[in-house]
This record gives sequence, structure tokens and C-alpha cells, in this order.
Amino acid sequence: MPPKHAQLPAKLRRRRNAVITGVATLAVAGSATLALALPQDAPVAEVAAPRTVVSSAPTADALDAQAVADAQAKAEADAKAAADAQAAAEAQAAAEAQAAAEAQAKAEADAEAEADAKAQAEAQAQAEARAAEEARAKAAAEAKARAAAAAKAKAEADAKAKAAAEAASRSQARSALTGTPQQIAAQLVPAGQLQCFSNIVEHESGWNVHATNPSSGAYGLVQALPGSKMASAGPDWQDSAATQIKWGLAYMNERYGSPCAAWAFWQTHHWY
Repeated sequence: MPPKHAQLPAKLRRRRNAVITGVATLAVAGSATLALALPQDAPVAEVAAPRTVVSSAPTADALDAQAVADAQAKAEADAKAAADAQAAAEAQAAAEAQAAAEAQAKAEADAEAEADAKAQAEAQAQAEARAAEEARAKAAAEAKARAAAAAKAKAEADAKAKAAAEAASRSQARSALTGTPQQIAAQLVPAGQLQCFSNIVEHESGWNVHATNPSSGAYGLVQALPGSKMASAGPDWQDSAATQIKWGLAYMNERYGSPCAAWAFWQTHHWY
């Protein structure tokens, strides 16, 4: 293994050698000066002086140790500076990373808040649209109901007016029809059907407005069964010959086609 001074850098070795050379030169110069100053008869002192001076110069090992200590101190200072620089860089990187994370978190929070606000606005718009549609549908339904009610009321009013007009017309017609039941029949029954109509009434009731069949309950000139059927021709069906004749004529026309057809059926079956 080479000696310690062989391991030193070249620059330190050159510096050490220069120091040693300078010290040696000073020692030699001092010895020469002392030799000139001393008498020639003291050779022992002349020789001893340089040895004393030379022994006071630093040794190579001491210089090597100092250089090593200086190098080690410098290396430690450099290492500390590098560690400090690395720590500062790491701290700065951590701060930048934290700032980036905080910025990202803020951006995400802002995006989430914006999305929530947008969703809330859309939900509110949908709710308002549904409310408007429901209000429109309700208004349309109410309008339709009012129109239906108005139409119904009008129809009922028209029906009442028509019924009243028909009742008034029948009343007026009945009041205009005077005379015996036969005379009234002559005014209501067509002339070509009058005889057939009269034959049926003659056999059924003998032209008695109040004739009642004791077994069946048939009533009136044309023996309606029951007699209340004739109410469709007028409310005075129990006493009015005109009302009973109108109902009887309508019955013969609807069931047989005419009073003469009804009379033909009656002649075969003795009822109609």
C-alpha cells in the first residue's frame, strides 16, 4: 500500500513539496549565516546549529495530516452544502407539489360545484316545465268541463223548451178539438183510415173514454194496457178523448202499419 502522501491529490503534493523546499532553504540559509558569524574554532556549535533549525521545521507527516484534515473539512463542507441544497430542492419540490395538488383540488371542487349548479338549474327548469304543462292541462280540462257543462245546460234548456212548446202545441190542439169522441177522431184520423179506426174503437170501448176492462185493466177508447201508456201522448190521458185517439192512432200505425191493417188483424183474432 503506498504511503499516505501518495494518496493525496497532485495539487496538495505540489503545495506540500513547495512548503518543504522553502523551509529547507530557510534552514540552510540560516545555517550558513550562523557559520559565518561564529569563530572558526567552534566547529561543534557550527555543526549543531543547523540541526537545531532543521528540527524546528514541520515534518512531512504533519503536513500530510493537515492537508488531509483540510481536505476532509472541505469535503464535509461540500457534503453539507450539497445536503442543504438537496433539502432545499426537495422542500421546494414538495411545496410545488402541494401547490399543484391544492390547485387541482380547487379545480375539481370548482368543476363539481359548477356541475351541481348546472344539475340544479336543469332540475328546476324541468320542474317549472312540468308545472307549466300541468297548469296548461288543468286549464284545458277545466275549459272542456265548462264547455261540456254549458252544452249540457243548453241541451237541457232546449229540451225543456221543446217539451214546453210541444206541450203547448198539444194543449192548443186539444183545445181546438171539440165535439164528441167520434167528431174528434174525424179531425185526427186520415179519412181513408177513419172507418177502420172507428170499427176498432166501437168494438173495444163503444167510444167510452173511461171504459175499463175488469179482468185485464185495459183502459180508454182504444183499451191501452196499461192505460198509463197513453201518458206519452199527454198528461190528461185519463179524460181526454183527443189524447187517447192520438195514442191509439200512433199505436196502430207503428204495430200494424195503419188502422185498416189493425182492423184486419182484429177481425181474425178479436184483439189487436
